[in-house]
Amino acid sequence: MYKRVIKRLLDVFLSGAAIICLSPVFFVVAVLIKINLGSPVIFTQERPGKIDKKTGKEKIFKLYKFRSMTNEKDKNGELLPKEQRLTKFGKKLRSTSLDELPELWNIIRGDMSIVGPRPLLVKYLPLYNEHQRKRHLVRPGLTGYAQANGRNLISWEQKFDMDVEYVENVSFTTDMNIILKTIKSVLKHEGIGNAEACVIPEFQGSDKNEQQ
Repeated sequence: MYKRVIKRLLDVFLSGAAIICLSPVFFVVAVLIKINLGSPVIFTQERPGKIDKKTGKEKIFKLYKFRSMTNEKDKNGELLPKEQRLTKFGKKLRSTSLDELPELWNIIRGDMSIVGPRPLLVKYLPLYNEHQRKRHLVRPGLTGYAQANGRNLISWEQKFDMDVEYVENVSFTTDMNIILKTIKSVLKHEGIGNAEACVIPEFQGSDKNEQQ
């Protein structure tokens, strides 16, 4: 009952309330981004969501985030590496998770949930083994089990194992615990490491291909 109905109702109610209460924060962050990084203020990117039962494939949706990097290019017109485009201001946005706030709109739309495995890049889809792909059996989340237990300081394999563990044990109590632990981690800046950790290394695939 919770997983099928109540969780979605809570998502809509809590994300809607958060958008209203945090509207001044949205405005201030947007102005600061405009001043420090220019336009556009919102960054969008396609991400895989929950597996559709009819097609058996992940539903691709457009993720909304506050922009945290510049659009600086090299002499050939190619974007510079992420590490060079992520400014001090951008690192602050990421370390405080303020860049994630626009994802509340994704929750309202039904693309995401407040709690669930984080939506990663579309190009990672072919790299998951059967066990890891189970993370897409539920809607991706604004925060998740892995974000509440290590954030950027744990390996990809550990994150995926935590994601699958969450999928197999979704409950109201679990979600509330994750939300509270996430708030604590963000306020204390836990699980971030040094400033460079704001740019997470890309997932290259796992050697652990057996089903767990």
